[in-house]
Amino acid sequence: MLKTYGKKIFSYCLGMLLLAFGVTFSIKSNLGVSPINSIPYVLSLITEIDQGLLTTIVFSIFILMQIVILRKDFKIINLIQIIFSSAFGSFVTLSNNIWTFQAPTNYIMRLIILLVSMVLVALGLLFYLAADIVPMPAEGVMLAIQSKTNKDFAKIKVLFDTTVVIIASLLSLLLLGKLIGIREGTLIAAIGIGKILGVLKRKYNSYIVDFINKDIRIADDSVSEDDIDYGRELNYE
Repeated sequence: MLKTYGKKIFSYCLGMLLLAFGVTFSIKSNLGVSPINSIPYVLSLITEIDQGLLTTIVFSIFILMQIVILRKDFKIINLIQIIFSSAFGSFVTLSNNIWTFQAPTNYIMRLIILLVSMVLVALGLLFYLAADIVPMPAEGVMLAIQSKTNKDFAKIKVLFDTTVVIIASLLSLLLLGKLIGIREGTLIAAIGIGKILGVLKRKYNSYIVDFINKDIRIADDSVSEDDIDYGRELNYE
């Protein structure tokens, strides 16, 4: 069982690292960042504070939002999100320091880099969702809203993504005097990442979850296929 939890944490952290790589590549494409990273990115341009640190701060605000929305229904275990948020912020800083290449001027090459970023984000989501520990803060807010409204998760995600993009756009226009970080790539990523994740989940999710839960099956041969949790089934498409 201890080994299984170790695998869960490894899968979760690997997912966060791949997500961080995706964040950096989306910036390098210079075609617009993904919705969830738009606010930290714009704030980093305004304040010149490290983007990873600002990501941690924004994600911490998302955790506070969960507490406000859920109140007594908020589970203490979800405070673990604070630790993972700090880790993710560090991964973003690490990723930005690793991938230091300049954004290409050729539009086709920029589209290719954007596509790479989308695949990296989708892979990150695949590993992190399969671990099934706690949601990332932004997803936690969406789940909190869903629990209180009983609305479809996909619709809540669209509304949430639209809201953060509008906030990032207003911050950019008011404090930088122009729109930065929000372009066609933002829309492409918002639509495309869910599609890529859907394909990856159908092909590879069961293998990842089997690897994580292998020790449970060995320890208890009575565990059936239906007893294995194949990760949160959230509709990102």
